[in-house]
Amino acid sequence: MDPASLYGSPNALAPDYSRFGVSQRLLLTGHSHQAWPDCGFDGQTKAWLDAAHYVDDKWEQAFAQAERVREGFAGLLGDAGGCIALGANTHELLVRLLSALPLTTCPRLVTTDGEFHSIRRQLDRLEEEGLTVVRVAEAPLESLAARLSRAVDDRTALVLVSAVFFDTGRIAHGLADVAASCRRHGSRLLVDAYHALNVVPVSLNDEGLGDAFVVGGGYKYCQLGEGNCFLRIPPDTELRPVVTGWFSEFTVLADRQPAGRVAYGQGGDQLAGATYDPTSHYRAALVFDFFRERGLMPPLLREVSQHQIGLLASTFDALDLDPAVVSRERACALSEVGGFLALRSPVAADLVRSLRARGVWTDARGEVLRFGPAPYLSDRQLRDAMGLLGEVVREYVA
Repeated sequence: MDPASLYGSPNALAPDYSRFGVSQRLLLTGHSHQAWPDCGFDGQTKAWLDAAHYVDDKWEQAFAQAERVREGFAGLLGDAGGCIALGANTHELLVRLLSALPLTTCPRLVTTDGEFHSIRRQLDRLEEEGLTVVRVAEAPLESLAARLSRAVDDRTALVLVSAVFFDTGRIAHGLADVAASCRRHGSRLLVDAYHALNVVPVSLNDEGLGDAFVVGGGYKYCQLGEGNCFLRIPPDTELRPVVTGWFSEFTVLADRQPAGRVAYGQGGDQLAGATYDPTSHYRAALVFDFFRERGLMPPLLREVSQHQIGLLASTFDALDLDPAVVSRERACALSEVGGFLALRSPVAADLVRSLRARGVWTDARGEVLRFGPAPYLSDRQLRDAMGLLGEVVREYVA
């Protein structure tokens, strides 16, 4: 697909998102919830029809959809040799992974103070129970990898860090150095790739992360909707999580297992849960197909995203708004951010509400106002949205 066809009005992709009405609305929450292409509705319908037709035998059909989703995520990671475990959300997968770690002998977890709540809250609670949690400051990002690497020691079970930070949108570099430090100390690395996937190209092997765990999902830039998360398990990794579901037994039920020892499946089945709603996988499989058919691969999506972020930034700069109300960090090159533009404002939540009243959907994290474009939005829509921010701010200071 020619990127230029996505910049004009109408946007060439917009008709494929008619149910979300993307051409009639200014949806700038693409970093947290992009619209779903219409084909996702067909996936929802097929899940229901398969359940009605196959009844108890529907699981063979459902597992086939799940395998297509695994292949889709593996492709986006540029993964060779790893295994993909699926889950409804990243938290359930994180908990299973944590329960597989030797926390009694290595009761130390290293992370940053900029992780998303799925990690942040769970580690806070584990710290209350006596685990040691070392939080390395996210800023300055230029030295983060070096500081994380130094924080790892022989009692560290896991390092948890984002590939792109959810609050600032900044890309973390040097994670291969963190992986090397983990290797030296017998620790493991978990990379949260949620805010990178499908907007910042990822290649685990090229980036020196072949032996890292990776968590992420499809609710944001992949347009898969809820219920489509994954945890990538490095090759030749054997896990025995304490928190384990009976679906992990499916591939070993026919084998003789030692008495008194719980058996686990292979690959992604090591972290399998239990009975789930497969509807999300039907939807996701068709959306992955849609992206391939339209040629919407990560390099193209990155090009489009960078164009859109640049347009939002230049339009914001031209507004010349009161920096005491809203400002933009210009020291960071736009090539160093992921899929959204982060603006600073002490009244970010108020601006979100005022923008919503004018038909602009965006959001805030603390004092960060986030504008997240998506490939189905035209340049005119982005200019209109930023122009409405100008109206809101000028009324606010009047």
